[in-house]
Amino acid sequence: MKPIKVGLMGLGTVGTGVVRIVEGHQEDLQRQVGCPILIEKILVQNLGKSRSVTIAEEKLTENPWEIIEHPEIDVVVEVMGGIEPAKTYILAALERGKHIVTANKDLMAIHGPEILAKAAEKSCDVLYEASVAGGVPILRTLVEGFSSDRITKIMGIVNGTTNYILSKMSREGASYDEVLKEAQQLGYAEADPTSDVGGFDAAYKMTILARLGFHVNVSFKDVQVKGITEVTKEDIGYSNALGYEMKLLGIAESQDGYISLSVEPTMVRKTHPLASVNGVFNAIYVYGEAVGETMFYGPGAGEMPTATSVVADIVAVVKNLKLGVNGRRSTMASKEIRLKSEEQIASKYFILLHVEDHAGVLAQITQVFAKYEVSLESVIQQPNPHNPKAELVIITHSASKSSMNQVLRHFEQIGVVDKVKSVYRVEG
Repeated sequence: MKPIKVGLMGLGTVGTGVVRIVEGHQEDLQRQVGCPILIEKILVQNLGKSRSVTIAEEKLTENPWEIIEHPEIDVVVEVMGGIEPAKTYILAALERGKHIVTANKDLMAIHGPEILAKAAEKSCDVLYEASVAGGVPILRTLVEGFSSDRITKIMGIVNGTTNYILSKMSREGASYDEVLKEAQQLGYAEADPTSDVGGFDAAYKMTILARLGFHVNVSFKDVQVKGITEVTKEDIGYSNALGYEMKLLGIAESQDGYISLSVEPTMVRKTHPLASVNGVFNAIYVYGEAVGETMFYGPGAGEMPTATSVVADIVAVVKNLKLGVNGRRSTMASKEIRLKSEEQIASKYFILLHVEDHAGVLAQITQVFAKYEVSLESVIQQPNPHNPKAELVIITHSASKSSMNQVLRHFEQIGVVDKVKSVYRVEG
């Protein structure tokens, strides 16, 4: 049995996990694909660095072209991260007829269409299951499991760092700054956490999910992004008191040929399955016209969960090689992208207002909502000994984003509203 040889680009956390699984599960892998899978070359930054896995010295290289131009390497696995030089290496490998497995969400979100077009031209596979939700097999499920259904909504927690922070704030009543510092000490958050807490990491992943789920070439710039940096422990407190959990949700919706994409802190009803997803775990809720509601849950990062997805993609490529069908599973967009306008995007909203504390204020507030045809589900006035103004908590019925923006602009012009403290989407 002629072995299938793999070139591995990157030997960090995920790359190390890939080596462990390929070497430790060799018997199981051979049983699945009918031949050995061997890691032939590994691209590293420093040949002399000590490593947690034992690797023959001749397998390591600092020269990427030893992998890209290696005549016996069939599959290139990219786990370096970042846009460049990963993009250059992947396109060069495809040009030479090599199949690609990558965990690079940034690259696939921004340059996925270009890479997939090159793969189609060269009849090569490009698989990237590990780019979204770590060990949760969501991309393969969207492409294969939902192939006979029409997906209308994808909603999920796709960033473990922000979910850890919000879960901790909810359980302990701690402030954002306190929990972020702890998350950095534990290694859950980077020294520069901007990509996570700013919502950008989740937006990359939602771009990929929407492309596969809706078959349209959405781009990262089509996602409306709001991070968690302005979420306060008071917001969390109100959320809990009203029966909700605060989560950073990615939400992609398709209706009548129009789609919307957003990442934003969202109040989720405690009875909804996503509300109970805590810590660094990820969960994606998928709505299909035929199947209804489904949820996929699991570890969203980490050495072995992510490496498991990478190796599963390697197995899929090898099976295709054996069957001679590489490059035939098209994940290219087939529909024209049409984004929803603000009039078409609708949801319930939570609003926290600081208002003047005297008679007639509530009537003025409700008149503003009525003017823009936003109906109210509940209105609660909460005493706050630390705030001389009255705190007014409002949850609306479903309203268009356009109407809500008109309401908020109107509040800036009336004297009885001292401050629009918080505005959040409400789901579930």
